[in-house]
Amino acid sequence: MSLDRSELHALLYIKRVAEPPAPAAHDFVATVGVVEVAAAIRAGTAPAAVAAEVNRPDADIGPDLEALDRGQVRLLTPEDAEWPRERLACLEAGGLTPPLALWVRGTASLAELTASSVTVTGSRAATGYGNHVAAEFGFDFAEAGVTVVGGGGYGIEGAAHRGALIAERPTVVVLPCGVDRPYPAGHAVLLDNVAERGGLLVGEYPVGAAPARHRFAARVRLLAALGGATVVVEAGRRSGAAAIARTSASLGRRVYGVPGPITSTLSVGVHELLRDGPARLATAVADVELDGLSVAADGAVP
Repeated sequence: MSLDRSELHALLYIKRVAEPPAPAAHDFVATVGVVEVAAAIRAGTAPAAVAAEVNRPDADIGPDLEALDRGQVRLLTPEDAEWPRERLACLEAGGLTPPLALWVRGTASLAELTASSVTVTGSRAATGYGNHVAAEFGFDFAEAGVTVVGGGGYGIEGAAHRGALIAERPTVVVLPCGVDRPYPAGHAVLLDNVAERGGLLVGEYPVGAAPARHRFAARVRLLAALGGATVVVEAGRRSGAAAIARTSASLGRRVYGVPGPITSTLSVGVHELLRDGPARLATAVADVELDGLSVAADGAVP
């Protein structure tokens, strides 16, 4: 972590008081720096747009400092060597707010893990077919040296992460809560395995932060950006998986959809992505252009 103590305290405070993505706070930090922004928020002199994003001006950073001191979690900033700058560069270019920092649990380098990566997502209420396909894709991507990125949820995402772990390869989970908090609770063992077997739990939110609807929405941009492409296995029409796919396409990433039965409501979203765009058909990992999953290919999608 490339911060002195005053900068660290200021950054932790900003991340506590201004809920990510907090675009005004992000821009203010880029202009004057974290120490000055934290001081302005505390003094009530921050620009109106920043003040509007502040919801907890008396936030306590004690739990964050304690977790860092104990080595339970780490905090990455854009100045760190393992910051995935090539992956996240598409956010600002696409009109979305990059994270000020990322919390991680695990010892691996996020930049290295996402140097060749794919986001696999889909329905939480997956069918047996969907779970089987997702696990198979996760295993085959991992065997090909591609890191599987996902949200760690029930159904498709959990199956894809398990597939990667069965292949004895690392995988990355992006959480809508603090990385110290197992979510969903039923995947506590899976999340522990991810962190302990060379992978990472990643998130924007401070220690102890609970999952919430707006945090799921904010997480979409990170899931879309951290993979070199997105593969959707089962998704409803207005699902989070479909939102990730469309965001991924808007950032210049390729999107792939795995078809399912035309009678299945869980395949409606995938079929619409295939019919109307932006998805390409994928029935196996062989259908995915693996060369396009590396950071060298970012921005090269026609």
